[in-house]
Amino acid sequence: MNNRGIISKYRHYLPVTGKTPIVSLQEGNTPLIPASSLAQMANARGISVYLKYEGANPTGSFKDRGMTLAISKAKEAGSKAVICASTGNTSASAAAYAARAGIKCFVVLPKGAIALGKLAQAMMHGAKVIAIEGNFDQALEIVKVISSKYNVTLVNSINPYRIEGQKTGAFEIVDALGGRCPDFHFIPVGNAGNITAYWKGYKEYKRAGRILRLPRMMGWQAAMSAPIVIGKPVKNPKTIATAIKIGNPASWKSAVEARDESQGMIGTVTDKEILAAYRHLAQVEGVFCEPASAASVAGFIKLAAAKFFKQQSSLETVVVCILTGHGLKDPDRALSESVKFKTCKPAVPAVMKLMGLDGKPASRKRGS
Repeated sequence: MNNRGIISKYRHYLPVTGKTPIVSLQEGNTPLIPASSLAQMANARGISVYLKYEGANPTGSFKDRGMTLAISKAKEAGSKAVICASTGNTSASAAAYAARAGIKCFVVLPKGAIALGKLAQAMMHGAKVIAIEGNFDQALEIVKVISSKYNVTLVNSINPYRIEGQKTGAFEIVDALGGRCPDFHFIPVGNAGNITAYWKGYKEYKRAGRILRLPRMMGWQAAMSAPIVIGKPVKNPKTIATAIKIGNPASWKSAVEARDESQGMIGTVTDKEILAAYRHLAQVEGVFCEPASAASVAGFIKLAAAKFFKQQSSLETVVVCILTGHGLKDPDRALSESVKFKTCKPAVPAVMKLMGLDGKPASRKRGS
């Protein structure tokens, strides 16, 4: 099989040894999909836009990259249980990899603030799910205390192995582009571990001589959940993009470093802009992602409309937008944003009427 999982594929860049038991679901190797409709929006010659579709990972999100390494190292250390706070994707990934490793998984999440697709995954994989009457930031503080006092491994992105695994997404982008680095890297920002990880990956590839320069990191937070942008924690973050509904990011400092070192930016997009990008991706590009994923594309569209992109030279400008999770993570949102289906009697004329085919059938050419 071609997909060996990220630890086997990139072990030279990862903190593993021959004694590390690799717990893998063959994550990684996610597609880098050209998005011509987005390139046209840029209104600048020579721009190519790609979608790094992390929804193709085993549990449907980028979290699998970090979780394979975090669980592998936990098992190497003899841990019998792991714990995480989650808005959804972390819980699904932790539960799946813990099941694969044969260890227990505990999940603490904010009651009523997690998409059902993600909750169903965590529960089906056998995790012990505990809902609190509070937000994600409170859940994270609770699991940090528990993991510090008891023999249970914390697998949120503050676990350094999570960042180590997630940086492999940058390696894959460069490899897929034939050894070149994108000029701009657009990414949603919630707990800020992913922007931190990608920047780390790009820098490591540059040190290794695999690329000659680095991208500008362009992070995007939901407008009502944008602590990094406003410069202080948000006590009650609000957004339909539950995966980035975080008021006090654990990797805040490193995200700011990634922004500043790369001469990039971290901006905001409204829920309306996120949902417009979400629908565009599904209905024009044929790519179904969860709403939070679309924040990266919403940010791109926002800058494109402001004529941000300009052709700097004769070389092609390459933009990569990270789509962090699959659309089936939040089926309720997908249904609410789609055209409602209609019902009719089980008869050809009734179906044709709803199709708008009221006239005579068009003649068909022989052999068609």
